[in-house]
Parts: sequence; C-alpha cells; structure tokens
Amino acid sequence: MLFSRMLRSIVLLVLVSGVLVSAKVCRAQTADAEQIVVTGEEVPSAYGAPPGFSRSRFSNLTTAYVLPPGGVYAGLIYEGDAFRHGSPDHLFTEEVEVGLPYRFGVAFELSQERFNGDFQNKSFSLEARYALADWNKIPLNPTLFAEYKFGTGRILHEERPPEEEMANEEVARRRHLNLESFDEETDMEEEGKPKMPDAYEFRLLLAEDFGERIEWAMNWFFEQEIGGDRGREWGFAQSAMTPIWLEHERLKAGVEMEYRNFTDKDTRGHPLNSFVIGPTIAWKPTSNTRLDVSPLFGCTDDSPRAQVFVVPELKPEPKRPLPHVIGRVWR
Repeated sequence: MLFSRMLRSIVLLVLVSGVLVSAKVCRAQTADAEQIVVTGEEVPSAYGAPPGFSRSRFSNLTTAYVLPPGGVYAGLIYEGDAFRHGSPDHLFTEEVEVGLPYRFGVAFELSQERFNGDFQNKSFSLEARYALADWNKIPLNPTLFAEYKFGTGRILHEERPPEEEMANEEVARRRHLNLESFDEETDMEEEGKPKMPDAYEFRLLLAEDFGERIEWAMNWFFEQEIGGDRGREWGFAQSAMTPIWLEHERLKAGVEMEYRNFTDKDTRGHPLNSFVIGPTIAWKPTSNTRLDVSPLFGCTDDSPRAQVFVVPELKPEPKRPLPHVIGRVWR
C-alpha cells in the first residue's frame, strides 16, 4: 500500500516536471523566434508598362508613354545636321522630366545652337503629357503631349533650301554694296537676323510591344509658331527596336524614321518635305544609364544630307524595400 502511494507520487512528480520543462522550452523558443524579411528592388515600370517604355524617351526621334510616379529622367540630346550646302548645324538640348501620379508627367528643355561660328541659347520649353489609361488597357497605349517653346535666340538659318537663301542674301548684298562698308554690312546682317518666335506643339504618342521581342513607338506632331513668319510644321516619327543582349536589355538595335512638312505664311502651297531614315542603337551600361546613337540619312531634296543623334541619358531608380514575411526560424 505504501509502495503504491510512493509510485504514484513519483509518476506525478515526473509528469509535472515534464510539463514545466516543456513550457520553459516553448517560452525560450518564442523569445528567440526571428522574423525573416526579404527586401528587393522594384522593377521600374510605369503603370504596367515594360521597362523600355517607362523611360520617357523611347529612341532618339520618339518618346513613349509616361514615367512612373516620382520617376526622374535626365538627358542630353545632341543633333547634328549636315546640309546639302553650307555649314552644318549643331543643336544641344538638356531635358529633365518628372513622373506624376495619375499618369501625368511634366518636363522642361533648354536648347543651345551652334551654326556657322555663332553659338546661342535657342529656346526654353515646358512640356506636359498624359497617358489615357494603364498600359495595354487601350490598343497602342495613346498618350497626349503638349509643349510651349519660348524663343530666346535668333534664327541663324532658314528652313528654305540653302541655295535660295544664298541667292536672296546675294541680292541684298548687291543692293547695299555702294552704301555701306563691308563691316557695317556685316553688322546689319547680324542685327537683321529675326528673333526666334514662340511656338506651341501637340503630339500623339503611340507605343506597343509585340511578343516581347519587338518594341515600337510612333509620334504624330503639329507645331505652330505664333510670331515671325508663322512657320508651321507637321509630320510623324516612328521607331522599332529589338533586344540583342537580352540580359536586362543591355543592347538594343532597330530602325527609325521621320517625315516633316514645313511651311510659313508665304509658302503655304509650297511645303518643304523632309524624310530621314536610318539605324538606331541603344546601350545600357548600367540600370540607370543609357546611350542612344542614330545616324540618319536624307531621302528628299529638302532633307539634310545626314543627321546624327547622340543621347546620353540618366534615369535614377530608387531602391525601395519590399517587406514580406515568409516564415520564422526557431532557435
């Protein structure tokens, strides 16, 4: 009888001790539990668009869609025009764009020009764009673009063919040949260069990717000067590119073209028609930088003999942590 009581007491003591030890172990494990958080870098995308269409500038001749909210784009655009006669024209444009919520974007540009030994600030412009819907919700992903240009320099060369311009200058020179000295005539020519007028421009931006292999963009544009000769220009530009080096789309190649129809108040019925076409290549040395190069060639008498575009770009991509609990580790 006594032995049975002692046995039950020992068993009960062992059970109570086991419960206490288990509770202590559980508390220790709970205290040592670590929460694992995985952080990553967001894929840069504007409202579901592929990265190639989320950079504002799709190629040297075309822009596409909008930047993601808070995204920043900065680029230096060099355009060199080799005319069929006369000196080449060099245009440098600095551009900065910021993406806003609700598929809006704003930008500003500052353009400088060098022609025939003269260098000047040509214009300053403000831009705004609006995408009508998220990516692939509407075919061709239409985006509306508006720009106002403030003329800050003078017209260093006319749009009309150089031989016609040279003939007009020769007539003016002969008229004043016996009235002014050469130096005085040169000063008057400089003073007589008309001021660059203000202008407004509207564009329709279209873009699409086909089978994740071909990327395409097209811009229709209309520009109207509001002073001077009231120059008017309309036309289109389009580009098609495909990745060659698939890793992060480091290298792309393709073709692009542009048609321009230009008239002024005296030549509405006799427009200048310019069409250029050529290859384009885009290289991304890093995820934040890109270099675009396009040698284009004129196909009409009114076109430049050649156009060269070189555009280094910077698009910072902020790294934002994406917290996500995937489990717990017990020690």
